[in-house]
Amino acid sequence: MIKINSKQLMNIFLAAFVLFSIITITNTSTTYAAAFPVGIVNYQLLVKQHPDSAKAQTAMNDAIEQAKTNFDTKSVNMNDQEKQSYYEQLQRGLQIKQQNLLEAIQNKINDAVKAVAKSKGLTIVVDRGAAVYGQQDITDDVMKKIVAK
Repeated sequence: MIKINSKQLMNIFLAAFVLFSIITITNTSTTYAAAFPVGIVNYQLLVKQHPDSAKAQTAMNDAIEQAKTNFDTKSVNMNDQEKQSYYEQLQRGLQIKQQNLLEAIQNKINDAVKAVAKSKGLTIVVDRGAAVYGQQDITDDVMKKIVAK
């Protein structure tokens, strides 16, 4: 009869657990693919074709022109260091404006993606650039949802 003390039993249990973990990790592609349906979208295309993108671009162009006018007007009596500082201040303001405009569009796209994914029973949606193979492309459905609003 083989006697196993508690330390040996713990080592056997630990080895079995590690082996089971390795097997589970190596088989995730088949296990999770069926359990978590994945969709893909061309996010860049959705941003580009979003109805608000043209308005956002116009607003951004107007802000750039206004910044140029402000710089030309206010920097006339400034030294080089003051001009550089003012220029950087205007650049930061333009970056914030661009982020705000883009964030509003992204939020609308994200809402549409969530709605389409839910209606199609998709658990995960990734950008087309992150998908190597397969999956269900929902870009057109998301664009239809955006335009319908």
